[in-house]
Amino acid sequence: MVLSDKDIKKALKSGRIKISPKPDLKLQLGSCSIDLRLGRKFRIFNHSEHPYIDPRKPKLAMDMTKEVTVSVQKPFILQPRDFVLATTIESFSLPDDLLARLEGRSSLGRLGIVVHSTASVFDPGWNGVVVMELGNLGRMPVALYPGMRVCALTFEELSSPAEVPYSKKKKAKYANQNAPEESKISLEK
Repeated sequence: MVLSDKDIKKALKSGRIKISPKPDLKLQLGSCSIDLRLGRKFRIFNHSEHPYIDPRKPKLAMDMTKEVTVSVQKPFILQPRDFVLATTIESFSLPDDLLARLEGRSSLGRLGIVVHSTASVFDPGWNGVVVMELGNLGRMPVALYPGMRVCALTFEELSSPAEVPYSKKKKAKYANQNAPEESKISLEK
């Protein structure tokens, strides 16, 4: 079951869902979602330095990308067909019986901006910032400003609490992330 605005407010008030900094519910709360704002950290790809990406080489993933931080007033320009990782201002944590789904915002989608390629589910027990997989499908560059509402989270109840929530998994590669970390697929066996 997807939580309604009423249930999201109740979960925030009780601490069942924790979001920091505290959201402005008048601006950020939708009928069944809560908008999150674009942070200042981006991870961009160094396109011309390597001939391809090899997911089994951990150092290559680090060498192929670099983190950049933009000032609060300056936009990040997302070029056509480009792909970057970006964070939200807000971090959040979930209990063992809720999952969150990352959704794009229609207003940005109409400009060609997508906020995730595949990673849309945050497991029960999640804690950290949202790292979005931003892409520009359009033909024009788009200015993205830190602080703008860029994505939304919806919340769904599980039929029972997870036996092993994300926070207790031994191989939780992105637990407690606070920056747009590079892919850690090379850690998988």
